[in-house]
Amino acid sequence: MPLVTNPFRALIIGSSGTIGSAFLELLENDPNCTEVEGIHRNSACPIDYQDLSTIELAATALSSSAPFGLIINTIGLLHSSEWMPEKKLGDLQAEQLQNLMQVNAIGPSLTIKAFSKLLDPAGAVMATLSAKVGSIEDNRLGGWYSYRASKAALNMLIKTASIEFSRTKPNTALIALHPGTVNSRLSKPFKGEQLGRPPLEAAQDMLHVLLSLKKEDSGTFISYSGERLPW
Repeated sequence: MPLVTNPFRALIIGSSGTIGSAFLELLENDPNCTEVEGIHRNSACPIDYQDLSTIELAATALSSSAPFGLIINTIGLLHSSEWMPEKKLGDLQAEQLQNLMQVNAIGPSLTIKAFSKLLDPAGAVMATLSAKVGSIEDNRLGGWYSYRASKAALNMLIKTASIEFSRTKPNTALIALHPGTVNSRLSKPFKGEQLGRPPLEAAQDMLHVLLSLKKEDSGTFISYSGERLPW
């Protein structure tokens, strides 16, 4: 039996981004979702991984809206106006590595810590967007040092927390979710517009997977197609 039962309430973290806004639109039109909240850097309850103190503040502000049957964190960083993913070891820089670790691993893990308190104890799914390039076993091309490392760190944090949740939150599935290539600002410099899927289509695929998860799926790395990926 799926953990998220109807009707349910949902929360999208990073709802101003391409994928986050697509999830928000889908859930606003889902008759089984009675209410969906969205937060981002400029929302009434802002969350900004450049200021980690906003995480706990946002969770506290939303506590009156809890519990949520579904929480999806879509925040992530691949490149900026100052730098792109590294092609070789010689491109590696401390500032870039630290920045991606903060946004892709530290911020999301602290979000799990703070927002897991808002999950419905009767049954809930909490998903954080990861990336297949964060799989150590699947790394065959190299490059993208900071992004790969930050997503691998995120995956380990999710896996570790899921083991604790099996004792403390047994009706919760905590997962890392690979969205695939989506037409977005993140993928645009890498031919994402040619290779990716429309955001609503990608979000629909992922939502279908999330709403079918069972407690046995907790602690897994799952693709938008439902495939389990190697860590």
